[in-house]
Amino acid sequence: MKMKDKKAEQEALKQAHKLRLQEAKNRRSTPNFEIPPPTRLEKQRFLIVCEGLNTEPDYFRIFRQSFKLANADIVEIGGAGETIRVVERAQAESKKSSYDQVWVVFDKDDFPAANFDNAIVMAQAAGFFSAYSNQAFEYWLILHFEDHQGGAMHRDQYGEKLNQYLAPFNIEFDASGNKRISAALFQVLMSKDAKIGKNRMDLAIERAKKVLQFHEETPPSIAESSTTVFKLIEELLKFIN
Repeated sequence: MKMKDKKAEQEALKQAHKLRLQEAKNRRSTPNFEIPPPTRLEKQRFLIVCEGLNTEPDYFRIFRQSFKLANADIVEIGGAGETIRVVERAQAESKKSSYDQVWVVFDKDDFPAANFDNAIVMAQAAGFFSAYSNQAFEYWLILHFEDHQGGAMHRDQYGEKLNQYLAPFNIEFDASGNKRISAALFQVLMSKDAKIGKNRMDLAIERAKKVLQFHEETPPSIAESSTTVFKLIEELLKFIN
């Protein structure tokens, strides 16, 4: 693609994103006269549909086991080949049972920018939530160790960066192979950062929020690096006993 064409595409994406933001703002400005729900949260059933075959499903399955979340169903569709297909699979799976929240988990990778953004819009239109990562899910893992501001790092480097932080724990993430997340790796992610004195997951959430706020007016497809995985994590944590 010529540089001029690429700039034109990014400008079109920005304008479309601004329009969606304005529409959302207009909806929020409408007075809401509904009675607030009770403060005590009832158990909710989650459907989490993951694009990846190993990394994301491993992460959420171990999360579910660690926090005893029996109310979360996890579906992996490895090799989907397209972000929109993840949403389509979620639509099909959500009809098989009753769910309170349906989440789609996918990465930008090399998928076309418009398709990535459209998948997010398509999910929202279906009443689903998106836990996306641009460029890849491993960025969310890196945020457990580093306040990485995105950019200047290709996703092919994520594994090497992550393993630098895992080396002191004698754990390795097979970034070029099966990309599995072990229980031992997950426990490190859940551990406390001794230097900062805070839980690594809490740090990752704080960092992800800050990065996403920086990209607030930027289309998700060109917001490198960013992730909304923290939104799904926060929702799951609400229903832990």
